[in-house]
Amino acid sequence: MRFIDLFAGLGGFHKALHELGHECVFVSELDPVLRENYKRNWGNNINIHGDIKKIVKENIDLIPDHDILCAGFPCQPFSKAGKQLGRKDERGTLFDEIVKILEAKTPKYFILENVRFIAKHNNEETWKAMKAEFQRLGYDVDHNDYSPHDFGIPQHRQRIFIVGALGKNALSHFSFEEIDKRKKPVIDLANFIEENPSGYKKLPKANQACIKLWQELIDALPKETGLPGFPIWGMEFGADYPFEEDYPSLLSQRQLSGYKGNFGISLKGMTREEQFANLPSYARVEDKFPDWKRQYIKKNRAFYADNKKFIKDVVNRIAELPSQSWQKLEWNVGTEGKRKINKYILQFRASGIRVKKADFFPSLVCTNTQIPIIGWENRYITRKEGLKLQSLNGLSLPENDTAAFKALGNAVNAKIVKLIAANLLVEERKVNGVSSRHIKSNSISKAYESAA
Repeated sequence: MRFIDLFAGLGGFHKALHELGHECVFVSELDPVLRENYKRNWGNNINIHGDIKKIVKENIDLIPDHDILCAGFPCQPFSKAGKQLGRKDERGTLFDEIVKILEAKTPKYFILENVRFIAKHNNEETWKAMKAEFQRLGYDVDHNDYSPHDFGIPQHRQRIFIVGALGKNALSHFSFEEIDKRKKPVIDLANFIEENPSGYKKLPKANQACIKLWQELIDALPKETGLPGFPIWGMEFGADYPFEEDYPSLLSQRQLSGYKGNFGISLKGMTREEQFANLPSYARVEDKFPDWKRQYIKKNRAFYADNKKFIKDVVNRIAELPSQSWQKLEWNVGTEGKRKINKYILQFRASGIRVKKADFFPSLVCTNTQIPIIGWENRYITRKEGLKLQSLNGLSLPENDTAAFKALGNAVNAKIVKLIAANLLVEERKVNGVSSRHIKSNSISKAYESAA
């Protein structure tokens, strides 16, 4: 069958469908670096274009007839990590380009991928509008959420996968339950980490020193004191600014002068601008603090009050770290594991230094500053390891590491797509007259075993 690959990135859809024997007849990718990279992976003769909005508006016939439309359309408008503007965001309207192509070319199938929050965005109104558009065009639609870790790949990355087939009850042959049967919860992390990798990036000394400081704090706590399950916000250690009925934005300079900000620094004698600069960034807001934020502040202040005599000295040094994100620690390991940060998978995030159990990698995201770190080796994951986490083994990446990890963060996982496509497209496969039902029961297993 013939397929098109929209918002193609590294070509996760291409890899999955190519391995199932289908032919790519059109590609769209806005980023020129990724377009050249796509050619390196799939051949210079590939029919690849740039801005899909321009193509749809000016010459939709550039898009050839096809059987399957694939698209991992931009997720930022719907992501909980973003502003959640949805279709108010220009990138959110790219969904409309998909609709226009479906209407003009009427492919028999489509497979879409996005952040799972899209189904909940705007009290589900966004998803209802999308589904109504598909149904208007005559498509039977279904969706489900999957993460690579569901299928034996050590990466937490929940995504929604939307499938459609043209015609009434056209998905009667398809079931996500069949894909659920291929879940593989047991994960061998060693299969995804290189031994003595070449060209790896060492964790900078400043980051290592930061981790060492937080380890000193953990070591200073009594062994019977459990590490908090809530995010540790060091800035709250010694702070007493109001955060419930009153909060900083409601107070005058004179009123704030009676309080302490980050790490207990007195706000007395400062200008209002200086006062706010010496408050946590999350406290410099115009609106009332949400309940979750008030709870974290309250718990952090109580934790410090209970343990001040043990940790005061190291807290003073944590206060000198150059970034507030480094002054926060997220211990996502629980109470049973070893209390050694470098025994785990780490990530430097805006929300703090995240410490995860060494059985899953955190979700790859489209920023070079949050590349997962293998703590016991004091290094970032390699490009090759990143490809494994997205089931893109064997593909080339852009030469620049920033571009490479951004592309990996935006990529669709090829293994999950292959499982879905093998089930969705099974009725199109006729082998020596064997019934499609028999092919269905075997094709998924074969795809699962051979998927990279």
